Amino acid sequence: MKRVALVCAILTIASLAFAQAGYGNQSQNQPAGQQSGQSGAAAGQQGSSGQTAAPGTEPRRPPQAKTQPEFDAFNAAAKNTDPAALEKAADDFAAKFPDSELRVLLYKAAMRGYQNANNADKMLDMGRKCLTYDPNDPEALIDVAEVLTERTRDTDLDKDQRLEEASKAAQKALTTVDTDVAFPAGTPQDRVDQYKGMLRSSAYSVLGALDFNKNNFTGAESNFRKSIDAFPQQPDPVTVLRLSLALDRQGKYPEALTFANKAVDMTQEDKGAGPLARRERDRLLQLTGGKPAGAASGSATGSSTTPPPTAPPKQ
Repeated sequence: MKRVALVCAILTIASLAFAQAGYGNQSQNQPAGQQSGQSGAAAGQQGSSGQTAAPGTEPRRPPQAKTQPEFDAFNAAAKNTDPAALEKAADDFAAKFPDSELRVLLYKAAMRGYQNANNADKMLDMGRKCLTYDPNDPEALIDVAEVLTERTRDTDLDKDQRLEEASKAAQKALTTVDTDVAFPAGTPQDRVDQYKGMLRSSAYSVLGALDFNKNNFTGAESNFRKSIDAFPQQPDPVTVLRLSLALDRQGKYPEALTFANKAVDMTQEDKGAGPLARRERDRLLQLTGGKPAGAASGSATGSSTTPPPTAPPKQ
């Protein structure tokens, strides 16, 4: 989750700046809601809910302020750095400007703040709040899906509903990442591609984790591979390790060892998924005829005395 959060945070900051600049670029003689070079009807295509314009029309633009008071209030709210204060400011802003396109930006900023504070419950709340204003936002969809997938336990009374919500959100994000991502004008194409690739990678990783937890290891393998392929320049080490585990559970030990070694190379020995990656590598070395570092000789072909580890949590 941290990997996608970095790029999302950068995009959120860029969107905040665009929103702040958007009103200032309007002609002083234009009615509110009519941005330079855009008719009032075209501006209304997106509307307060952030819906995408019809296929074949202009690419989606970032949200913008319609009036000077809205712009000033947004600017003041966005200055909050404490996530709780930002959430309160977002609530006040939404109440004062119930049709503003900018509401979702404030809640996404609060979502990132709670993520940085390691407050998953509030991050989930903010993600769901974003989706009330823009149900197609792929960033919010993926964050909601990830939190639900990683934080749902077998003992939760609403386990099935939470996991179903996660699956639907991740599946939807794979569609809306191509239609509902808005970038400020002039954003380099490679940055657009990077962002979309990272979102796709995260969505497939969520779907793989959901399959893994249902013991559907074939489905998990497929989705973890898609996750890595979607953003090969920076694969997520937890996803790589989870792919190794999914292959392990299917008895595909040599290939599982390949990905376990990759996970070891991508992690530190005593941090995050590092210890689990090394445990899985050593188990697979036994199963494929190798010898774990520092371990006594064991059976080369039968079975390992070390059971396959469970899937690691996202970092």
